[in-house]
Amino acid sequence: MKIKKLLALVLAGAMTATMLVGCGGGDAATTTEPAADTATDAAADTSTDDAAPADDAAADTATDAAASGDAVTINLTRASFNVATPDSAQVQKVQDAINDYIKDKINVQIVLTDIGSGEYADKANLALANNEINLLWTASWQGTVGTNDLYANNAAYDITDLLPGTPLYESMDEGQWEATKYDGRNYFVPVYKDNVEGYDFMARKDLVDKYGWDLSSVKTLKDLEPMLEDCKSEGLKYPYLSQKTAMFYRWYIDKFDFFTADSTSNWVAVDRDTDSVVETILTDEYKEFCTLMGEWGEKGYISEDEVTKTTTDTTTQTQDWGISWWTDIPVNDEANSRYGQDVVMTPATQRWAHSTSALGSCYAITANSTPEQAQACIDFLGLLYTDSKLADIYTFGIEGEDFNYDANGHVEQTDAGKYNHSMWESASATIVTPLYNEPDNKADLYIDFNGGANVSCAAGFRFNKEPVAAQFSACQAVFEEYGFPLENGGIPAADVESTIDAYYAALNEAGFQDVYNEFVSQYDAWKASK
Repeated sequence: MKIKKLLALVLAGAMTATMLVGCGGGDAATTTEPAADTATDAAADTSTDDAAPADDAAADTATDAAASGDAVTINLTRASFNVATPDSAQVQKVQDAINDYIKDKINVQIVLTDIGSGEYADKANLALANNEINLLWTASWQGTVGTNDLYANNAAYDITDLLPGTPLYESMDEGQWEATKYDGRNYFVPVYKDNVEGYDFMARKDLVDKYGWDLSSVKTLKDLEPMLEDCKSEGLKYPYLSQKTAMFYRWYIDKFDFFTADSTSNWVAVDRDTDSVVETILTDEYKEFCTLMGEWGEKGYISEDEVTKTTTDTTTQTQDWGISWWTDIPVNDEANSRYGQDVVMTPATQRWAHSTSALGSCYAITANSTPEQAQACIDFLGLLYTDSKLADIYTFGIEGEDFNYDANGHVEQTDAGKYNHSMWESASATIVTPLYNEPDNKADLYIDFNGGANVSCAAGFRFNKEPVAAQFSACQAVFEEYGFPLENGGIPAADVESTIDAYYAALNEAGFQDVYNEFVSQYDAWKASK
């Protein structure tokens, strides 16, 4: 396959068999503190080698179905980022269309559940605890049911031995599978998208045209201020929209490798200049950033809604904002369709390949699944990643209702708003049909994009937080109290330094030095073993 050969060439230079690199985290990534630990606790004692359903009757039913040739039913749960409240009737219609299409191709039927992204962590967590999911969308940055959470609590099925020789495994280069391993084993299926990470400044195009903004002149956050003043004069509610995200770990990616891929633990990172673990909140960069955000809050550039997290993942689809951020991808025009309006972008950071970027969007087969269900999940994903028609139904919905194909065979989504997903959280960029405003060679652009990134000095390192799990969680809670408002303009500039001091003291009281020392020990040991 041409794509596989190109991938091999691109990734060979940037990745060894043990180097973990990967794809960016999509849009509006927001981590939330777990509301309950029931799902991961319930899965903690479940072995991925002999995972069993909640009762023997369920296991017998699945086994009998497989033996008789009847289709194996799997429960698939995914987040909805483009529709805040999924339309259950339309989701059912999409589920039925998928099952009708695949019935003669694979011995699988699905039960599809869409959950609005704002509720996804809590609802998926509860469903996971109740053994109601076999195939789960997840990501390294996702709160509560993220890849680190699932792995640490034995909630993900070990699929290492199920992959070789399957259409799913052959759908992407071996480097993708290496990039997403934990302790040398495969637990996650990456969506082949932008497997490196970088960020752009993004502005509404109508405002760019109206005020004659030259985004190419913006090199730093400070350079945005004249434009933000225009947005304020425009009467916009959100001149700068952070999308309820603490942005230090994004805007400063050129300086630090935040290898936890989680804003709630951005108090520690690898300094790229020294290749050493540092306490980021004590750096000049952190003080600089939080002071600027404090000034923006005082000037009215940042709404209090960001601090209280009352903006939504669909706020970007309104005209209430002026300037925001975007995860850089090969075809940034995708944002126009996602937000229902034209936007303009300029790079804010370089692109980096590192340990968690390949896990920016992926799937996990749950550990409670039977072997038959696990195999059915592999079969379904194998078809999803290789069959354009299935990928289009799964991503865009029902042709004639949710989308249409234009004269060039590209996808035009309708304004119905009932079912609407994006490629990055659905299936491979090499198989999902390009949107009407995307180029024919979209697949090649993704391959080139991934191959042109910097490789982080910490690529391949994964932190095991288990030795300090209690302290780590306590520090994350401290972040929510201090770090999040500091990074979203909730602290006046004059109070930033004293608040950082209080933040650091609270972290230390929560056991931060234990966590930091564990980070240093593990990273130094990893470097010595290279």
